[in-house]
Amino acid sequence: MSTTHRTFPRTLAAGALLLSATTAAVLLPTAAFAAERDSVTTHSGATTEQERGRIDGYWTPERMKLAGAMVPEITPVPEDDNTPDDPRPLAPNTPDPGATWTHGGAVDKNVGRLFFTFSDGYDGSCTATVVKSANRSTVITAAHCLRGVGAGATDATWNHNLYFVPGYRNGTKPLGGFSIKEAATSSRWDADPGKTTSADVAVAGFDTGILVANPSAEGRRIADVTGSQNIAFTEPAEGEFIHTFGYPKDRLNNPSAKYAGSRMIHCAGPARQGPKAPLLWGESCDMSHGASGGPHLARFDTRTGTGTVVGVTTTSEDLAGGQPNTLYATRLGDSAHRLYEWAQKRAA
Repeated sequence: MSTTHRTFPRTLAAGALLLSATTAAVLLPTAAFAAERDSVTTHSGATTEQERGRIDGYWTPERMKLAGAMVPEITPVPEDDNTPDDPRPLAPNTPDPGATWTHGGAVDKNVGRLFFTFSDGYDGSCTATVVKSANRSTVITAAHCLRGVGAGATDATWNHNLYFVPGYRNGTKPLGGFSIKEAATSSRWDADPGKTTSADVAVAGFDTGILVANPSAEGRRIADVTGSQNIAFTEPAEGEFIHTFGYPKDRLNNPSAKYAGSRMIHCAGPARQGPKAPLLWGESCDMSHGASGGPHLARFDTRTGTGTVVGVTTTSEDLAGGQPNTLYATRLGDSAHRLYEWAQKRAA
């Protein structure tokens, strides 16, 4: 099995596009992707009751807790995060560089942890969000959480056992778990991996992934179970106050790290453009691996936990530049809009 599938994609899908200086130096200019409009590349997931049941049974509490561990066979199961809940709403426009979200609200139900298995058999996780849609089954995340660069028709390009757990907390499924019927990314990810890297595609603004979730075991569509966040495809604005949520899990592989993926983490602050990746916009935040795909919410109401998804976490300052502990998003534009329109027309 190639090194590409054993290490590089696992690093990407664990949470952020973290590149070596050598890789970053050869990033393709955005203009390289501008020759023609991108299209939607799709992949089929769990389409039978048998497959849905198998995936649901696969994601046990221990397996979820260890998803993303580089050596899960010897990694201790992380301790639970029992930070007390605080029913008081967070004061509006309060900067937050990173802390366990304890204030409940809608975001505590429709954001969750997205689990998957790489082509080498190891498990990983990202973050995803249920968004308003006609089919009440549309979930948004980062494209690099779903696949690597390569032919979209090749099964090995895609991650498997996709499973979304809204409101994930300490190995539990408070609202159940949802297998994925279909997944989609921009066709830019179909590029020749010998010439184009995942980072090339991401800094060019194409790191949005869309999922169509299967109904619950009781037959309910996911948005009817979790509620949903608004979504918009708008131009970013310097200084726009953004709230970001995710499930970082660095402590699985680094005992001195802050987060183990046990609870949802929150950051908030004014958005700024990535100096080395101007299509990416980020805020001060100490989240990293596992936060990928998490929502960047504008106009977030801290009393209700609702806002508008305007981007999904892609990377840190290692790729995009800027101040340390900055978490950058792929802002949702025309390409993301095409994915969303495709998804919301799909039957759950």
